[in-house]
Amino acid sequence: MASETLPDAAPPRGRLLRRLLWVLVALVALVLVYYVGGAAYFHRIDDDPAFGRSVEVPEGGSRAVAVAAALVEREVETYRWVANDPFFQPAWILDNMPSFQTGIVYGVSRFAVELTDHLARVRGASQVDPDADGAAGRLKYPGDIWFLEWSRTPVQPSSESQYRRAVEDLRRFNDRLARGQAVFERRADNLIATLERIAADTGGSSAASFEQIDSGATVWLDFHADNLFYANKGRIYAYALLLEALGQDFAAVIGERNVQRNWDELVRTFMAAAVVQPWVVSNGALDSMWRPNHLAAQGFLLLRARFQLYEVINVLTK
Repeated sequence: MASETLPDAAPPRGRLLRRLLWVLVALVALVLVYYVGGAAYFHRIDDDPAFGRSVEVPEGGSRAVAVAAALVEREVETYRWVANDPFFQPAWILDNMPSFQTGIVYGVSRFAVELTDHLARVRGASQVDPDADGAAGRLKYPGDIWFLEWSRTPVQPSSESQYRRAVEDLRRFNDRLARGQAVFERRADNLIATLERIAADTGGSSAASFEQIDSGATVWLDFHADNLFYANKGRIYAYALLLEALGQDFAAVIGERNVQRNWDELVRTFMAAAVVQPWVVSNGALDSMWRPNHLAAQGFLLLRARFQLYEVINVLTK
């Protein structure tokens, strides 16, 4: 009687390779879920135009200072600062949100500089306010600094730690202002100086957009256009909220110079520019029928806002 022949078992090496392949596939899937899912969870670009209206202001304090502090705190604490995330955190793959966040902080930092130089001083003759000066310095800190640095100083202050301290500085200044222990000079010349600083900065943003349009319009996929667009967007959004708040801080000056209508149009233009948010930022040719140019659209509103800034400045100067 012939013996039955059993089928050969799979070679041990073949089974091992198949298992390793499945492990590798599972790891790749987990990495994709971790990064893509985590990035989607953290991604948030909040351009709510009404944000500043709900901010609490101490009686006798400055609404613009309160809005500046609340805006930075929102990005650092509520939504989490992602611009300095290391490679092993999922938000590391984001680029639009970090650009938006750093744009916001840059806009607030320009206001803090003006607060230090003019608004918190009596015609430049008084001593620099320590809280205003502290906030201005800390808001200039780069937004991409993590607390560990492999190439230079091993341990350093993180970006968000500096911004948290800047928020404390701004709120301490406002509390002192409410108690009559600090100065916020609501004079026309101070408002003019602040508007001139914003106008100069918007001019720089417009120039950067033009350079990107000029260099990237011939490229089908411009991977730098969206970063610039959202950096501008964050800066414009910060200015929109701060201008709306300054309109209340300087209500007496604006009413006295009969510039309320111009001011309202100015804020309206900044808000319109701040809320532009396409699904995909395109840097197409300016005369293209198929590909829009979102940098150009943003730049148009930015130039309109700059023109209106100088209109208000001219009226206030008279």
